[in-house]
Amino acid sequence: MRYVSTRGQAPELGFEDAVLAGLASDGGLYVPVEIPEFTASQIASWRHLSYPDLMFEVVQPFVGGEIAEADLRAIISDSYTGFTHPDIAPLVKIGEGEWVLELFHGPTLAFKDFALQFLGRLLDLILAKRQQRVVVLGATSGDTGSAAIEGCRHCANVDIFIMHPHQRVSDVQRRQMTTVLADNVFNIAIEGNFDDCQTLVKQSFSDQGFLGEGRQLVAVNSINWARIVAQIAYYFYASLRLGAPQRAVSFSVPTGNFGDIYAGYLARRMGLPIEQLIIATNCNDILHRSLSSNDHGKRDLVASVAPSMDIMVSSNYERLLFDLHDGDGAAVAKLMADFERGEMRLSESALARARAVFDSDRVADEQALAMMAELYNSTGYLLDPHTAIGVAAARTRRRNLETPLVCMATAHPVKFPDAVAKALPGVNPGLPARVRELMQRQERYQVLPKDLAGLHAYIAAHLQKKSKQ
Repeated sequence: MRYVSTRGQAPELGFEDAVLAGLASDGGLYVPVEIPEFTASQIASWRHLSYPDLMFEVVQPFVGGEIAEADLRAIISDSYTGFTHPDIAPLVKIGEGEWVLELFHGPTLAFKDFALQFLGRLLDLILAKRQQRVVVLGATSGDTGSAAIEGCRHCANVDIFIMHPHQRVSDVQRRQMTTVLADNVFNIAIEGNFDDCQTLVKQSFSDQGFLGEGRQLVAVNSINWARIVAQIAYYFYASLRLGAPQRAVSFSVPTGNFGDIYAGYLARRMGLPIEQLIIATNCNDILHRSLSSNDHGKRDLVASVAPSMDIMVSSNYERLLFDLHDGDGAAVAKLMADFERGEMRLSESALARARAVFDSDRVADEQALAMMAELYNSTGYLLDPHTAIGVAAARTRRRNLETPLVCMATAHPVKFPDAVAKALPGVNPGLPARVRELMQRQERYQVLPKDLAGLHAYIAAHLQKKSKQ
């Protein structure tokens, strides 16, 4: 399997090189030259597979033989040993034909664990084979950082630097990162928002001279293709349990950086009968505006009760644009240049193609909190604010009541106690055993301004210090 950049100017790469590259040298994102397709009979034959075995069937075609089958199976199997539910991704019915897919039973209680437990082990395998050491640099709006740290903290050939927006993530989210005191883990609080952190990551990838000779950056954000591939599996897993491929299924996905729902779009292209994909946004609604009114213009970022979705630059949307323009890298590069200048608009044909697959909605804070209260009071099921946005959007935008609709439950509500308290005064979700002592643990992180030179100096200094040890 070969991979090309969405902007058409970077070298074509194999799977392992695409994973290590993250961002392409022309500023684009890597995508496969072709998408694997499965027949209905193939998909039906997977109905009784365990989650790891199903994921192997989904992921293997993207690897293209670069990793031995036994090694790939071992990586996938090991990635889910730390999940606390036997089904890995259990389905829970919350209404008539309406389900949530619980993606929060991993080490950090968020859906990011599905991809980052896999990516950490994948990096270890690739780097050991190449006798190479790398620097992981990532930005998080809340959940990616802790999941990346959990995935990479034991990696022998990785030093990991994670930026989060200072005072803009929940206490539990921050402490899941900053209480990991491993020698290869460095947490940085940037005085800005998530988009500022993400910009620093992208700028750093374009000029890596600050790392010193023999080092390179690797991305763990959802721009990394391995992150996307790993997430495709749970769309197949949920759909098979609801009657696919004989029966179509729809999904509603709380969306910030467009990675999770893009994985669903790929599952559909691979042959899974997905009828509808609902983009559920909060007040930072650039994706909803883009789809509903062709307005993909930058606006000021607003802090919300769903901080992991407080994103205005949805990086993976570029991958969809590449498809909507039939692989025309020059067209995508022009659109992204327009966006950098402040506003981007799609052609009518591209917009029509997107609308054939996707619907979208904007859910304000008060609507999310009301949905948390409504579902808890009617069923006893407690949503986190991000999942509440997905459920609210699903109930507004659902096209066909006969088609099962799955809402992605992207995080455990314990990670957002302030939102729970606002929605349901007196209700305490309770800390799971694995994070019960979190609030008493020692923290370690550095607050830095949103300055590229200062960030690079900080990273270089710590790498030099480690090399002397």
